[in-house]
Amino acid sequence: MISAEGLKEIDRAIAKYPADQKQSAVMSALTTAQEEHGWLSPELMQFVADYLGMPAVAVQEVATFYTMYETSPVGKYKITLCTNLPCQLGPEGGSDSAAEYLKQKLGIGFGETTADGKFTLKEGECMGSCGDAPVMLVNNHRMCSFMSRAKIDQLLEELSK
Repeated sequence: MISAEGLKEIDRAIAKYPADQKQSAVMSALTTAQEEHGWLSPELMQFVADYLGMPAVAVQEVATFYTMYETSPVGKYKITLCTNLPCQLGPEGGSDSAAEYLKQKLGIGFGETTADGKFTLKEGECMGSCGDAPVMLVNNHRMCSFMSRAKIDQLLEELSK
């Protein structure tokens, strides 16, 4: 279920912990699995559990606790918009304005995916960049700051290519 290169990545994470504590690498393993598959299916979480020698329910608890993990399919580009107070107070109407604009541009609401499967829009908690409000995160890795309507248009155009 996970490529040879993905398993090597998980093994590198496992090596950071004592031999009898492989389960400590669960977050790294879930991240690697999600990067390869786009989301964490029950079968994929079972695979991770078996690989780490831990109960599947323990893996599921981690996957459902942290917002960076997806337990249902998402679009090719997951856009997570911070909606905490500092981002709401950002320039040009902050994250409230950015949210409405994104919803209108994409034709979806929070927790939804465009019909073409390209974009999923998520509401997120603080991303630790309050001075750059409003901020967005693309696929859990790319931080986008000061997201005005013009910058949202630019980002969506870039991702649509």
